[in-house]
Amino acid sequence: MGFVYIAFILLQSLSGTRDWSVQATVSWILSEYFGRKNISIVAEEDVQTLSTPDSRSLLSAVVKTVNECLAEAPKYGLQSPARELGTSEILEAISRCNSTGGPTGRHWVLDPVDGTLGFVRGDQYAVALALIENGEVILGVLGCPNYPLKKECFHYHYKVSTPKLLLQPCSDTLEKGCVIYAKKSCNGAWMQPLVHGDKKLEWPNSASLIQVSSIDDPAHAIFCEPVEKRNSNHSFTAGLAHSVGLRKQPLRVYSMVKYAAIARGDAEIFMKFARTGYREKIWDHAAGVIIVEAAGGVVTDAGGRPLDFSKGVYLEGLDRGIIVCSGPILHEKIIGAVYASWDSSNL
Repeated sequence: MGFVYIAFILLQSLSGTRDWSVQATVSWILSEYFGRKNISIVAEEDVQTLSTPDSRSLLSAVVKTVNECLAEAPKYGLQSPARELGTSEILEAISRCNSTGGPTGRHWVLDPVDGTLGFVRGDQYAVALALIENGEVILGVLGCPNYPLKKECFHYHYKVSTPKLLLQPCSDTLEKGCVIYAKKSCNGAWMQPLVHGDKKLEWPNSASLIQVSSIDDPAHAIFCEPVEKRNSNHSFTAGLAHSVGLRKQPLRVYSMVKYAAIARGDAEIFMKFARTGYREKIWDHAAGVIIVEAAGGVVTDAGGRPLDFSKGVYLEGLDRGIIVCSGPILHEKIIGAVYASWDSSNL
């Protein structure tokens, strides 16, 4: 399960240079293990910003962070570089992430920091890595540094309005942070708590099987949606929630942690309906989809069709929106509500 260790290494590189550091780190690791000529990586960032004269200090910080991260690799069963990587090598590692994917071959899909605002605000964010083979997601890893290990802490965070209260019952840093992963050829999805400091990694003894919630009554179901309104219509999801009998207020969560919440049974529904013109990218969903499905959940577009990861960088042909549910009963209710209310929406 070497991809689990890759996720740990990614998380180590988030000291302040964010996306580029993670992208360079994972690119170097994958290239070393599988050979540069055998690797196709689809990722969000390019080297243009780092290559300008005004970005010298930022580039220097990225180089420093990546080398510090890779120096820790042996702790997690991975090999460090024989020497520190230079600036050109770091830029080359980032620039290798230039694939556009497609229907044939193997393509790694990376979102180095999914939920940038969540990261900046000390809220939820994720490092997401997936492997697509001939258009099908076969492996997914979500590293979630701020995800509470206790379900009640996750719900507590998003139900209170006074910031001071957040520090009281669920502030212990040892009780948050995990890596969640799934592989198509293996049964189930798994969660591995993050390692803190020099604490010895106990693998696989500290990994546990996770599964979706068994709740299928909308009155008791919890649903998630994105925080930002620019790529999600909150009023439409509110209307759907009302029509199917969802009584609880939505949990507005940054990043693919929403997929993690469904897979682990912390919530039952995730709905996203983007406004006209917005195009969903494969790195925002690939890892989450396979994890939810492996945990027993259902993921489709709003027309009930599986998401298509074979068309390149974007989820082309997406029917209206994305529906993620813990089971088929809730899923069918929401799909029915979409068909019943779509013509009257402004999307």
